[in-house]
Amino acid sequence: MDEHDRPAAGPGPSPPDSAAPHPPHAPWWHGERGEWYVVVQFALFALLALGPRTWPGAPPWPEAVAAASTWVGLGLMLVGAPLAVWGLSALGSENLTALPHPTDTARFVERGPYTVVRHPIYSGLILGALGWALYQHSWLVLGYAVALFVLFDFKTRREELWLCERFAAYAQYRTRVKKLLPWVY
Repeated sequence: MDEHDRPAAGPGPSPPDSAAPHPPHAPWWHGERGEWYVVVQFALFALLALGPRTWPGAPPWPEAVAAASTWVGLGLMLVGAPLAVWGLSALGSENLTALPHPTDTARFVERGPYTVVRHPIYSGLILGALGWALYQHSWLVLGYAVALFVLFDFKTRREELWLCERFAAYAQYRTRVKKLLPWVY
């Protein structure tokens, strides 16, 4: 086993940073594992993909800004998509969940993209959403992308409380690696 992949529980006595098996989960609408974050997240994804792009009377982007934002937007999408996919791959199926609450079989992962950002899947989605907004030249879509960033910031705060409870090493990891934007934030 790689030293950076620590199981939540193993044979013999449970180490202090492991979690006991959880009782049956409450209905999703109770939100005990962060289900409402996911509901809002998917609503924002729907707005990004299908929502209105402008409002009546909205000024168009200046031509020079629109031309530059097209290329910057494409660049952000081309960086964001692989980052999110790499994050999914490095996370592994035992950890994968849309919920901020770790799965019962979760392992602490700090390899691959997790060496430069604690939440690379969210980072990739944020960069992709910002890129999409710039590519679309849309103030409304830019607002949706900013709302997605704010949501992921709140969601990660709750998620990281649960990760600190589950993995003793997570608190130290938080001091070394930025949360949502590699090397920045």
